[in-house]
Amino acid sequence: MAKVLGISAFYHDSAAALIIDGEIIVAVQEERFTRVKHTEVFPLASIAFCLKEGNLTIDELDAVVFYDKPFLKFERILETYYTFSPKGLVSFLKAMPVWINQKIFIKKKIIDGLKEIGEFDRKKLKLLFSEHHLSHASSAFFTSPFKEAAILTIDGVGEWATASIGVGIKNAISLKKELHFPHSLGLLYSAFTYYLGFKVNSGEYKLMGLAPYGNPKDEQTLAFITKIKATLVDIKSDGSVWLNQSYFNYATGLRMIKHKKWLDLFGLPPRKEKEDIHAAHCNLALAIQKVTEEIVLKMAAEAKRITGSENICLAGGVALNCVANGKLVESQLFKHVFIQPASGDAGGALGAALAIHSMYFEEERIISEYDAMKGTYLGPSYTDLEVAQMNTAIGAIAVEYSLENEMQKMISEALVKGKVIGWFQGSMEFGPRALGNRSILANAMSAEMQQKVNMKVKKREGFRPFAPAVMEEDAGQYFDLKEKSPYMLVTSQLKEAYRMSIPKNYHNLSIKEKLANPRSLFQSITHVDFSARVQTVSRKTNPKFWNLLNEVKKITGHGVLINTSFNVRGEPIVCSPLDAYKCFMNTELDLLVINNFVYKKTDQPDWDDNQKWQLDFQKD
Repeated sequence: MAKVLGISAFYHDSAAALIIDGEIIVAVQEERFTRVKHTEVFPLASIAFCLKEGNLTIDELDAVVFYDKPFLKFERILETYYTFSPKGLVSFLKAMPVWINQKIFIKKKIIDGLKEIGEFDRKKLKLLFSEHHLSHASSAFFTSPFKEAAILTIDGVGEWATASIGVGIKNAISLKKELHFPHSLGLLYSAFTYYLGFKVNSGEYKLMGLAPYGNPKDEQTLAFITKIKATLVDIKSDGSVWLNQSYFNYATGLRMIKHKKWLDLFGLPPRKEKEDIHAAHCNLALAIQKVTEEIVLKMAAEAKRITGSENICLAGGVALNCVANGKLVESQLFKHVFIQPASGDAGGALGAALAIHSMYFEEERIISEYDAMKGTYLGPSYTDLEVAQMNTAIGAIAVEYSLENEMQKMISEALVKGKVIGWFQGSMEFGPRALGNRSILANAMSAEMQQKVNMKVKKREGFRPFAPAVMEEDAGQYFDLKEKSPYMLVTSQLKEAYRMSIPKNYHNLSIKEKLANPRSLFQSITHVDFSARVQTVSRKTNPKFWNLLNEVKKITGHGVLINTSFNVRGEPIVCSPLDAYKCFMNTELDLLVINNFVYKKTDQPDWDDNQKWQLDFQKD
């Protein structure tokens, strides 16, 4: 019975995961504890939580595994600078002290970090390292419901690989083909993220959300696509890409792109964060999204050719591009598609642990009919006693419901009336999506709710779309879904029956005009191109959330709600009841629900004292 602790750290999205006898016991991101989004620090709190939940000491672990191989990464850095020399000298001189002091000696840093958590016998510690893309591949295949599958991983860069195609059979994975740095779909997409004024490694989903505001028939959009494919990236028939490095600066420089060359190519200066977004920006976002979808589909077709499998598993940061995922599902290249919900580097901790469990210890893999992720509800949960103790400590006023169905009936009525609810239940989700345990919920049928929640609650850009949560058995009534979508990783089109007619000049409208234009019965979860990033809610994996949707359905006839993560812009998703209460008091949330405790804003002491509850997070 192997007990394996997986760790990711030192780059971004630090995390830890514990596997015992093939079962995922817990998995959690360090940002949730430190309250620093995408933190790269050694995950002390996450590891301590894993050990506590597993009732283990470090000495009782069979292995501790890190999610990539730092010496291979260092080799890539040195060889890249050598290849591009004498360019990049300034960047080299800045990067080397960091690598020498922090990155190369990761083994020592891991051991020192573990010592901060508890004493252990250094001689007994089995410290292992998994290759980056094997960690991604393992996180997807070993949690999937498939006995065999093709595996596609795509991200910025690991050690050398930027994408890989593999095959998983039972408890083993074999990587068949790799794309190597500096040629990378993930870095191409991040370059456009940077160019359009968003933050690399966190703003890519904003770029994806902006793309539907572009006009697919506009000559400018079509010209942008042509320029991208003719000048920036050569797309091969197997989906591999060759990036024209004369336009990029990420290999040895301090920026993603060469500004003047991009200005000459697209006629747009790099957009600054606070500058207005114009039609050209939207069209360019749509252009790179379309190119990305083309590449992903070609890579998937190559995975099909190599493996002949009817199933495919996806991981890596690009696998969070739910629009591309939706195109893959629609293509029916594969009968079944499984995407790891924590596809980024945080999920690498889980994948590394699973790889060692199955392939190093050769332990039998547990294959679940649904999947092995347990709905991603793999983090901390809090008892009613702990919530009551928080209430006493800070003077919070709450009504505790003894009957859950009464509480849910009251909350469903409040949602239908337009109230915005902070919903905190059970174990925290692992990965970037809130899936009904650390969520902000609102009425999807309210026309003004998208703007209200964006501006007054989330405190973020008004163009950002919201995802719908819908009862699993009802999803096909509303959306053109080919499969279940429990993790909000696939976009689907809203069915015609729920759409409204749009004006002929719709594609030429501004962002604000498009947002204001009636387009759907579920206006607040329908993007401007009639797409939605759907979460199908299972009665089996999250009965509380399913029951709430069912109560809403009893009132409105439709069990559909806005579901967005419980946080404000720049803040990690709330972890503890105190995190939730602080966010509740710092925003225009109307009600907060923690377990069966319900908090009304105007009942709280100092509820109108904004300074007392002010949260300060770096914008994402």
